[in-house]
Amino acid sequence: MEIEKDFIDLLTEHKALIYKVCFMYASNQEDLNDLYQEVVVNLWCSYPKFRYESKLSTWIYRVALNTCISDLRKKKVLDYVPLSVDIGVYDDCLRNDSLKEMYQLICQLDRYERMLVLLWLDENSYDEIASITGSNRNTVAVKLHRIKDKLKKMSNQ
Repeated sequence: MEIEKDFIDLLTEHKALIYKVCFMYASNQEDLNDLYQEVVVNLWCSYPKFRYESKLSTWIYRVALNTCISDLRKKKVLDYVPLSVDIGVYDDCLRNDSLKEMYQLICQLDRYERMLVLLWLDENSYDEIASITGSNRNTVAVKLHRIKDKLKKMSNQ
């Protein structure tokens, strides 16, 4: 019972982080909810094996990103039982025009570039991003610089 309470506390504390990752890979509210549910299931399945060798948020990012990227690969229709948790992130972002434009541009990036931008927008350091993605710090710095330039060019078109 203690593990269930700990897990619920973890979800409560990090639900915005999970939704943010899912938002970057969802095309609508339904996809967002489906991805969120799949991430929660994957977190629950691997939670007992978490060894605390990294920050909890780093582990959550990894699980969420891997789940979203795997979902893109699968593109299978699955039946989901909807969760009652809904914080309206998708609708809130669509109401703000500049946020909407930014997310539309980011969604045009490939999945690896989206992942890097998401982590950078969440104010992770290059070292943290490297740890989460399994890259080295210099690769992250160079790729983010190129992605920022690419986004600037895309916004000027």
